[in-house]
Amino acid sequence: MTLDAVLTRIDIDLPASLDRLLDLLRIPSISTDPAYKADCDRAADWLVADLAGLGFTASKRPTSGHPMVVAHIGDAGPHLMFYGHYDVQPVDPVDLWTRDPFAPQIEETAKAKVIRGRGAADDKGQLMTFLEACRAWKATHGALPGRITVFLEGEEESGSPSLIPFLKDNADELKADIALICDTGLFADRVPAIVTRLRGLLGEEITIEGPTKDLHSGMYGGVAMNPIRVLTRILASLHDDDGRVTIPGFYDGVPEIPDTLKAAWDGLNFDHCAFLGDVGLSHLAGEAGRTALEQIWSRPTCEINGIEGGYTGDGFKTVLPSKAHAKVSFRLVGQQDPHAIRESFRTMVQSMLPADCTASFTPHGASPAGQMDTSGPAFEKARQALSEEWGVDAAYTGCGGSIPIAGYFKTYLDMDAMLIGFGRDDDQIHSPNEKYDVECFHKGTRSWARILAALT
Repeated sequence: MTLDAVLTRIDIDLPASLDRLLDLLRIPSISTDPAYKADCDRAADWLVADLAGLGFTASKRPTSGHPMVVAHIGDAGPHLMFYGHYDVQPVDPVDLWTRDPFAPQIEETAKAKVIRGRGAADDKGQLMTFLEACRAWKATHGALPGRITVFLEGEEESGSPSLIPFLKDNADELKADIALICDTGLFADRVPAIVTRLRGLLGEEITIEGPTKDLHSGMYGGVAMNPIRVLTRILASLHDDDGRVTIPGFYDGVPEIPDTLKAAWDGLNFDHCAFLGDVGLSHLAGEAGRTALEQIWSRPTCEINGIEGGYTGDGFKTVLPSKAHAKVSFRLVGQQDPHAIRESFRTMVQSMLPADCTASFTPHGASPAGQMDTSGPAFEKARQALSEEWGVDAAYTGCGGSIPIAGYFKTYLDMDAMLIGFGRDDDQIHSPNEKYDVECFHKGTRSWARILAALT
């Protein structure tokens, strides 16, 4: 099967491919809001019909939440499994959108032609790059190369509550030689990348309680313990002056990256001044002596995501609050154990409580870090295919965020994952006016066609 004919077909069919994406984007498949349950079902039905039209044996699989879409084609050759998600984030605040989030359009901007609408980049546009590559293969050669399983989730944006049970129950059907995940982006907006390491994620919500009710600060200030004072002292103690996290045992299982990998990252010439400058900052705030990419891709973090307590409305109220709350998240690397860190964090907080105060905790997730084994030939073949399409050497990179699905595939299906995406930093995913560059959609489709040729 010749690749050039497939690439030509992708180029010719780009307008029709964009129309199909816009059609899918019109479905408001917001998974976290029960009001959109029927729309999530409709998005799953749309994808089942599209996959069936490509010759896949496709079905919508019920779960306790939103349905999964599973499709298979081929019975010989290497077995690839492609994963994406069809659900999207809520659109609030709606008044910051320049158009209806679910009335997508192709727009000309000062920088590029873009697809504007909720889900354009996360993840409908990305998953459709793979389906459009399959469409071009089928139209050109009458068949797809190898064996392909497509697995599309409808709850990624709401914590994937049905995912692990589904993987366990359907492991034999879903297991393939390797998983392909399209939910990442280009490096520095121009370099194609295969993400090979992902940080894990741990969340904790703390509530410090003191007096039985809010108190008048003139009558009780100084003699009654203030929960906000206790909470802020605890939070301030989580880092030392060099930016290291002080929780006992926090760095257990944190590896140093090999010199060869560090040199490769240095060779990417990442401009941390420009990166921080885009958000009005200028100085690295993490562990002293670590480069920006080390801090983002290979070092763990502890961040305070929110604080609440006392009176926060307009004007002033001299209240001594009865409670104070904080949300703290941890990004994890290497072999860090999220459950051990949770217990150590809680023990540390309890040890810092004064008399008359108590602490309670609410857990929010506990996923470990993931690291892909790139020694197999598939990774280098895919990297070469990306390099050929984009005209620049593709890079093996890390990801500062957390994509638990890659770890779940390893844990429950014993299958490595290759994370390849074509988003750009200004796509505004999860924010108003989300977009996906037409160039990224087009070249992303061509990239998957090349990868299919290389891996099969």
